[in-house]
Amino acid sequence: MNYKEAKDKFISSWGALGALWGINKAMAQIHALLFISPEPLSMEDIMEDLAISRGNASTNLRGLIDWGIIHKVNIAGERKEYFGCEKDVIELSRIIAKERSRRELQPTIKILKEVSSIEDDGSKKTQELIKQTKAMYDMADTADTMLNRIVKQEQNWMTKTLVKFLK
Repeated sequence: MNYKEAKDKFISSWGALGALWGINKAMAQIHALLFISPEPLSMEDIMEDLAISRGNASTNLRGLIDWGIIHKVNIAGERKEYFGCEKDVIELSRIIAKERSRRELQPTIKILKEVSSIEDDGSKKTQELIKQTKAMYDMADTADTMLNRIVKQEQNWMTKTLVKFLK
């Protein structure tokens, strides 16, 4: 397999995985392209390489910036905007975990806490609702707490050891 075939396969696979993780294919493909690019890329470079429209590129670049995994890069003498990507996979994982917690886990935890705290009227239906949603709340809250502890470790020995252990 040559470079172009490998590059296309990686970008395509990352796009498909992104769709499974809840982000759109183009956003994941832009991230993949920036991740493997040795230099920052302009929007035009990205549009050409991925054969996507300006609107699609612009929308997804903004989304990736909002996630905190890509950033604008200033290149002296250039009028175009260039974009770079977090290259450290551990840091990238931390950023994504933190953002997923904020966007997904924390709103779910809030709802589960509210629902599991309803007044118990003594009926079996109400008691089962309280019991099950409380169990789900406890699990989600514990998972979020553990995730946040890992996220806050910033490249320390614990994170590095965990990553090495999982390899």
